[in-house]
Amino acid sequence: MTKDVFDCMRECHSVRSFQPDPIPDATLGRILEAASWAPSAGNLQPWYFYVVINSELKHRLAEAAFEQQQIEAAPVAIVLMADPARSNERYGERGAQLYCIQDTAAAAQNMLLAAEGLGLGACWVGAFDERRVQELVEAPPRLRAVAILCIGYSDEPEDEYKERFSVAEVTKLLH
Repeated sequence: MTKDVFDCMRECHSVRSFQPDPIPDATLGRILEAASWAPSAGNLQPWYFYVVINSELKHRLAEAAFEQQQIEAAPVAIVLMADPARSNERYGERGAQLYCIQDTAAAAQNMLLAAEGLGLGACWVGAFDERRVQELVEAPPRLRAVAILCIGYSDEPEDEYKERFSVAEVTKLLH
């Protein structure tokens, strides 16, 4: 049973402490499938997902991410890579510089919501040495590392929801 998507959006938060329990293959598969359903410019789907379970590799990824230990602590770390060349073919420089990053970020958000809906915790890591991460996962040089998602069963106490700006504070309605 999964949560309602609106509950997932409201309850989703960064988890940095994980239980050591592995994620079942079927559950991980559903999270990856959710990513593949993300919208993308021209339906080009300019993303690749490098699923890291190996402890030593997660340790080296944590080092490349300025010692963010949640990468090592999570049972799974997923490196999301964007393919600028794929977006460039149809949309030129704007596709290569922006659309492929937006598209891959949408896939990451789908993964976070799917993880939350399936009872897992997750953390989006964006601060890392991009070139080093690319080398560690042996990605082709044309790909750009956009995010590292740490996913597992939370080992943190229940979190209270963080305050958000009201819709009125961040919205301008134009008639």
